[in-house]
Amino acid sequence: MEKDTVFAPSIGTVVRVEKFGDTYRATLPDGADVTEHFENYQLRNAVKEGMALKLVETNTGSTQWRKVSPAEFTERAKNALPDQASATMDHDKIVQFLRNASAVRPESYKMDDLKWRFSVRTVLRGKNMMITGPKGTGKTVLAFTLRDTLNRPFFNIPLGATQDPRSTLIGNVHFDPERGTYLGEAEFIRAIQTPDAIILLDEITRAHPDAWNILMSALDYKQRFVRIDEAPDSPVINVAPGVTFIATANIGSQYTATRTLDAALTDRFIVVEVEYLGKEQEFELLRQRVPGVDERVLNSLTNAAIDLRKDARSSDPRITEGLSTRSTIEMAELIYDGFTFQEAAALVIYPQYSEAGGADSERAYVKQIVQKHIPTNLDDKAAPFNLDPNNGELPWA
Repeated sequence: MEKDTVFAPSIGTVVRVEKFGDTYRATLPDGADVTEHFENYQLRNAVKEGMALKLVETNTGSTQWRKVSPAEFTERAKNALPDQASATMDHDKIVQFLRNASAVRPESYKMDDLKWRFSVRTVLRGKNMMITGPKGTGKTVLAFTLRDTLNRPFFNIPLGATQDPRSTLIGNVHFDPERGTYLGEAEFIRAIQTPDAIILLDEITRAHPDAWNILMSALDYKQRFVRIDEAPDSPVINVAPGVTFIATANIGSQYTATRTLDAALTDRFIVVEVEYLGKEQEFELLRQRVPGVDERVLNSLTNAAIDLRKDARSSDPRITEGLSTRSTIEMAELIYDGFTFQEAAALVIYPQYSEAGGADSERAYVKQIVQKHIPTNLDDKAAPFNLDPNNGELPWA
């Protein structure tokens, strides 16, 4: 393909390289696609090593694209964005921000690009988001990633651990001889008065219905307030401009400690479903999180996880649920610390599945799947774990 002459990179230009199926893509920090200006082998090698590409000047005065840390690209991409996103941004700036959103998604966070941009847009527009999906797929992590990417004030309200909803969301009444009776406001009340804040309502499906009742008016776009019933004259606290409520929810019969959400409450959210990662994304995540483990071992672990997930989602599943990304990371960390693949599977995977039924049990079937993927024929130079790359430091710390 003839290359577009408009692309004239200067020394120091950095591009991000990603793989989608069998194709590769190179993008600039402003979101422009410049794939056609690179040879396939350049992009393939960069993806293989998890690197970005930077145009540098050689000792002879010529220019060359060299592999560099993706952190260099991320920093430049952030600088290419307009002023920090807020509720006062006009439409054109929001569109520009969204055009660049995929460029600043952290390398360590893997998510479908379309859903990532949708999630960012939801926050930019100050809408309410409910994150659903299987366990261990990074629902809560998405909220924290949005916080870091958009540099927003952030408040974490753990509804799943709330015993007294009114105390957690509104506050407690106190008495002081000088002040008399007064309300000690909860963090939630301070949070909703913070412009452009992200408020994480974690484990909303485990919350007491009283918490839902308090949240109803705050989540309603036509109301956006919380009434302080305990305080004199029942004052109303309005939700500040740009505030986004992000709720995480575990939905399904397997979550026995949860409650079915009220339809009126659910309707106040835009739903973003976080799914299991694909094979390439899962492998790349493990390679980044635990770089000291041999890639063949990580590939075997990834393949085992993908097979279990395929079965759980099939029309005639043998197991009730797939293996979470949280579990594959834990296995990789155990292998990094010297456990064998078989030992890690026995500690992390098998206990998640029932032994009821003996030879026909879920656990027996899972063992068969995992056994097919146990890595073999690893020579001494390609040990399944190696502490040297990090000098004994934990790579995920």
